[in-house]
Amino acid sequence: MATSIPSTSGVSDSAQPAVGEQQSLVTSEPQAPAAKPASHDSAPPPALLDFMLKEWKPQTRKPPAKHKFAAAFKARRQALSKAFPGETLVIPTGHEKVRANDTYFRFRPGTDFYYLTGNLEPDCVLVLEPKAGGGHTDILFVEPNPGRSNATFFTDRVKGELWVGPRMGVPESRAHHDIDEARGLDTLPDYLSKLGGAAAKSTRVLRGFSAKVDDAVPAGGERDKALATTLSEMRLIKDAQELRELQVSIDATQRGFEDVIRSLRQQAKSERYVEGVFNLRARVEGNDVGYNTIAASGSHACVLHWTRNDGPLVPGDLLLLDAGVEGHSLYTADITRTLPISGRFSPEQKAIYELVYAAQEAAFAAAKPGNDFMEPNRHAMRVLAQGLEKLGILEDAEEALKDEHQFYKRYSLHNVSHMLGLDVHDCAQARQEAYKYGKLEAGMVLTVEPGLYFQKDDLTVPARYRGIGVRIEDDIVITARGCKVLSGNIPRTVKDVEAWMSGLWKGDKGAGGKKAAPAKAKAPKAKAKAAKAPAKKAGKRK
Repeated sequence: MATSIPSTSGVSDSAQPAVGEQQSLVTSEPQAPAAKPASHDSAPPPALLDFMLKEWKPQTRKPPAKHKFAAAFKARRQALSKAFPGETLVIPTGHEKVRANDTYFRFRPGTDFYYLTGNLEPDCVLVLEPKAGGGHTDILFVEPNPGRSNATFFTDRVKGELWVGPRMGVPESRAHHDIDEARGLDTLPDYLSKLGGAAAKSTRVLRGFSAKVDDAVPAGGERDKALATTLSEMRLIKDAQELRELQVSIDATQRGFEDVIRSLRQQAKSERYVEGVFNLRARVEGNDVGYNTIAASGSHACVLHWTRNDGPLVPGDLLLLDAGVEGHSLYTADITRTLPISGRFSPEQKAIYELVYAAQEAAFAAAKPGNDFMEPNRHAMRVLAQGLEKLGILEDAEEALKDEHQFYKRYSLHNVSHMLGLDVHDCAQARQEAYKYGKLEAGMVLTVEPGLYFQKDDLTVPARYRGIGVRIEDDIVITARGCKVLSGNIPRTVKDVEAWMSGLWKGDKGAGGKKAAPAKAKAPKAKAKAAKAPAKKAGKRK
């Protein structure tokens, strides 16, 4: 997904909003009190409530299996505990958001909360409570599951089991997530009320995810920001399990792109159709799309985040598809391919595409440990500027590259990289000296996505190039000596893209014209070994 315009003021480049703005405060909790009927419902009479509470088969409360990544979540909580000894840490996941009136968007957990717990349910809150002897007790506040003993299972449209399905419950959550303690959400207000006064000086809250939590605990200003920053910086280095989950999402994304290519020869006539085809794969193989799918045809490709997707697919035009599957573990891919709708690039399209490809290759070569995070961007921009000079679009590449000019940005618009993980723009609250102005380290996962965008009304561009937009985006992990292109199996060159499309149209074939088979992620045995794992084909960069 296209990165945001680089800043010169020292603030974050990320398009992600600040912590206090990440979650809407219009949530399910204040909007729908338990047992309140909707405007179109009739209130159940007492006799019906009585009847509904009788003669249900007793449920066996067998403890659920422990979460398969419970050890990793616990290790992260322990690392966070060490960063804030003697302090109470409050991390909410957030609530369902109203889409319209009394209907809600599908819930997606708060990233930091999930990173520490693996819990997918709305409304929950994690508290790390300091122990007298050091360390913390982990307390998870969750929605109780009263079964059929309480009429809300039938009357509560927001949390009732017959309306939305069962919640895991308190003891079950403690066992499944291997947490020290689990408590009912109904006990949370009283617990938070004790964190005021003198206790507030040793309490930090991850703000912006729950209005009730924010209102209950006095704001900590820079103290609260430091908690958000620490959590972001913990995610800068991915472990072996995270790399496996990212690879699963990337492989599913490749299959989604192949679904789209097949549809281009068959029934796809609009950007909206392309979006639907890809999003089907995301829901079948993952949790959802990692961000709104960009299906931009023709000059729409010159709009970086074109998500209206309401244009036609015109033979001879290009389709810029920027899309990613968010896996069941919430790690998302972020891939862009620019595809010729008719299957072959025109000479003008090819010239621009190959220039962007060369810029990406230069960025790959600069993506290695010890280099500045911005070094791949500098290499890519130099290639683009020099290419734009050869095309007659820039008068002088060296002049255009000067910091006081940066004329190439009229056509490139954005930097080439952002961190990737649980968020598409991951680690957004990290300090600039640890992120944009920091050094690349083995285990960091980022995108490399140069692009050129020639607006159809730009008179500085020869007419034959106007309306062409090209972006090529791949996901990489920094290794001990360079980088590995995690999405290296997805064709990139002009020749390979045309062969890929032709092969899929002639038969059910995948990348490179070979019979398609489900992609399998290679599981690194350890973080250090993962960094040295060989890539398939041309995926390895040193």
